[in-house]
Amino acid sequence: MSPERQLTSSVRLRVLEAGDAAGLARALAENGSHLAPWEPVRPESFFTEEGQRQAVARLLEEEARGAAMPLILIEDGRAIGRVTLSSIVRGPFQNANLGYWIARSHTGAGIMTRAVAAAVEIARGELGLHRIEAGTLLHNTASQRVLLRNGFVPYGIAPQYLRIAGQWQDHRLFQRILHG
Repeated sequence: MSPERQLTSSVRLRVLEAGDAAGLARALAENGSHLAPWEPVRPESFFTEEGQRQAVARLLEEEARGAAMPLILIEDGRAIGRVTLSSIVRGPFQNANLGYWIARSHTGAGIMTRAVAAAVEIARGELGLHRIEAGTLLHNTASQRVLLRNGFVPYGIAPQYLRIAGQWQDHRLFQRILHG
């Protein structure tokens, strides 16, 4: 199975490529205020083509080491979001962390629910993982719905878990067991 999936008639999910940096920079610039409440504070350089070129290169290095599966959402040749299975641990754990974002123009259309379903398939099939974990801000109910619709189960609250939007913030933790 290839890690590429057609999610709708116009949106596909595929593995990130080095040539995606410009499109990601454009999408991030267009969605800065939409994503800011859910993301770490980043330097302005992160949102440039060069900043994205560096970020993509790091992710592709992690993919080559088997530590990540970086995916991108494309509609009509334009980047509209990302899904990443990161911090992949093998051995007895067989686990990955799931993160994702989508352009404001595509929220509420079920695209991210389908993208996460595809990432679960990839984690189970291509990667042979046992478990995926994800965390959301306590008030990010849209992201929580995406996870719940994909069979993720909440298992706790992590106080001051990640520094998001400039503050240490509590997160609700979710997991999905893939085999068992």
